[in-house]
Amino acid sequence: MKLAVVGGGSTYTPELIDGFARLRDTLPIEELVLVDPAADRLELVSGLARRIFAKQDHAGKITTTTDIDAGVADADAVLLQLRVGGQAARNQDETWPLECGCVGQETTGAGGLAKALRTVPVVLDIAERVRRTNPDAWIIDFTNPVGIVTRALLQAGHKAVGLCNVAIGFQRKFARLLEVEPGQVHLDHVGLNHLSWELGVRLGGPDGENVLPKLLAEHGDAIADDLHMPRKLVDRLGVVPSYYLRYFYAHDEVVKELGTKPSRAAEVAAMEKELLEMYGDPALDEKPELLAKRGGAFYSEAAVDLAASLLGDGGSPVQVVNTYNNGTLPFLPDDAVIEVQARVGRDGATPLAVPALDPLYAGLIANVTAYEDLALEAALRGGRDRVFKALLAHPLIGQFDYAEGLTDRLIAHNREHLAWA
Repeated sequence: MKLAVVGGGSTYTPELIDGFARLRDTLPIEELVLVDPAADRLELVSGLARRIFAKQDHAGKITTTTDIDAGVADADAVLLQLRVGGQAARNQDETWPLECGCVGQETTGAGGLAKALRTVPVVLDIAERVRRTNPDAWIIDFTNPVGIVTRALLQAGHKAVGLCNVAIGFQRKFARLLEVEPGQVHLDHVGLNHLSWELGVRLGGPDGENVLPKLLAEHGDAIADDLHMPRKLVDRLGVVPSYYLRYFYAHDEVVKELGTKPSRAAEVAAMEKELLEMYGDPALDEKPELLAKRGGAFYSEAAVDLAASLLGDGGSPVQVVNTYNNGTLPFLPDDAVIEVQARVGRDGATPLAVPALDPLYAGLIANVTAYEDLALEAALRGGRDRVFKALLAHPLIGQFDYAEGLTDRLIAHNREHLAWA
């Protein structure tokens, strides 16, 4: 089995390598190709990757290349984890929206649109290269904004499934609180990427006992603290919202907070510099503890599970992924990309049935899906007017003056990445 990781020079990669090494029985990789245009980062990351494999007695071969076509050739699956513009572009996404009084975040709001505009054309070019080189390969997208990027891939006819670590993070957290193995915890996870709710927490399987009321009663304070939301909000909802919902439920409060501290991108950039120095140490043969602060917790386990199911029979039969709606949420078009539990196998992902949703959730999902429609149109076709319409449609913006100001700033800060600007 051969896997390629595009964006393999990311500081995330040792997390992925550690999972591949530990879970080799689930996903028996013979060759892993790390693909990245940054040859210097590739050298540091791949050196640590080989040492991790060696320490854990993994027989797989790790190779590197800056050539996408060569890297994805003959791959059974290609995992995308790239960041167009790097942390510098992310820093802009997290700062200029604040000038208009709107949240600055890399996947939500105006910053998220900027990232989509930069990213979709690049990902589609990579996917076309994969299709020319190996049309049977699965594409696993971890590149944000996952929902929009996955929809772009699917609409272009690629074999693609989107992946996020939010759901597996909740699964692991709830398993610890319940003192059970993670595999015993199944989530009634519903929504869009970075706009989701855990409507139930079930033991033993998708049809098992719902223990979410017990979790909220016994551990509500801890859960609310992790979300940075008030306990009374979580209790009134009776569900566990993704922490990204804080940008919606406490937008103005978040904007004030963000204006008083360095951007997350600045923090991550400093962390990445330190991590790369660590990776260059020939004595280091495991992922450093600092990597846990970088983000992407349990990403490797989710990636292994998904790849194993798509390529064989090793993964879990039911996983939370991003895929076509196809009638699952009847108030959305079939070609909307949703994030729900799905049966995953060699033929892809098929969402499980979802009960009728409370309008509190369905309304916001529908609104953000409309924004994503317009965002993808802007990413594919360009143009100031399309950018403006997407911003005006976003529920965190929605006012003419805000959308006008944000449109000008977005284009000014991203001109080098926008072929049409």
